[in-house]
Amino acid sequence: MSNKTRVLIIDDSAAVRMMLSTIINAEPDLTVVGVAADALMAQEMIRHLRPDVLTLDVEMPKMDGLEFLQRLMSLRPMPVVMVSTYTEAGTERAFKALELGAVDVIGKLRADGNRSDYATALTDKIRAARHARLRFCNPFVSAPAKMPPPVAVGSAGRGGGRMIFIGASTGGTEALKEVLAAFPVDCPPTLIVQHMPETFTASFARRLDSLCPPRVVEAQGNEALAAGTIYLAPGHSHLQIRRGNGGCLTELLKTDPVNRHRPSVDVLFDSAAAVAGSRAVGVILTGMGRDGAQGLLKMRQAGAATFGQDEASSTVYGMPQEAFRLGAVGQQCPLNEIARRVLHAACGEALPVKKKA
Repeated sequence: MSNKTRVLIIDDSAAVRMMLSTIINAEPDLTVVGVAADALMAQEMIRHLRPDVLTLDVEMPKMDGLEFLQRLMSLRPMPVVMVSTYTEAGTERAFKALELGAVDVIGKLRADGNRSDYATALTDKIRAARHARLRFCNPFVSAPAKMPPPVAVGSAGRGGGRMIFIGASTGGTEALKEVLAAFPVDCPPTLIVQHMPETFTASFARRLDSLCPPRVVEAQGNEALAAGTIYLAPGHSHLQIRRGNGGCLTELLKTDPVNRHRPSVDVLFDSAAAVAGSRAVGVILTGMGRDGAQGLLKMRQAGAATFGQDEASSTVYGMPQEAFRLGAVGQQCPLNEIARRVLHAACGEALPVKKKA
């Protein structure tokens, strides 16, 4: 019996279906078991073909991708990689799909895009989806999930010169929302690498900014790190820190990918170890692969407090597992504990949140 991952492609464009099929079938461990032009066709094919992973177009006739995803996650949850257009509307709908339970999202190959790079990204996402732990939620609830109150911190609320560094990949968009929603408005400067297509990161930063107490921005480079600000790496460049006059600055690099990623978590963590040392706090969240594991080890060896998401709460226990195996993780904890523990390490003793009078 074949151990290949069985993929069903759902897209209204015949050209896109053919292109995705060619890419997927070229991989020895993947196979396309069917293609569907719309969600209604896909429903029957899922029953008969029993695919392991779906690729699902966001915008389709008859029933759009979001509506189909809602029904699928309610009736027959399975791993889904959303395929979205590179438009403002397309990215917003893609983030909605992740909230509804899709494992990951990728854009459609653009005319000026690199097909080889796209093929690598697509097939990596399919492999990660195959091994993903699905989140079970009520997909028909249209109201945004209630975010937890931010964690209150002690007198060293601004971190006493400490900085927080976070890396994430598959499943990271939802994990980051939960962690950052619990950060106080005056949190220590925080830098994040989330593996994501470059046209999505600006929208993701704005989305986080609307949900979280601190300010969230897409890093532009040469910014002085400030308390109460979270800097998200843009999808086209590595993010690191460097010393500047009177403090640390962000720096963007368009150098080669590291661990097949740009931005790379290892690049960020390496700079944290070299520049911030024991003033840094490192966090590695859900994701496929090993990006960030070596960098987190360097941070711990430099005296930083380091944290890893545990297996039970990770969508894909790849990056955190590799870091844990290397001895890079000082504390391993569930997602709902990470904000409190990280802020404790960065800011001092966590205190109960006072209720409004």
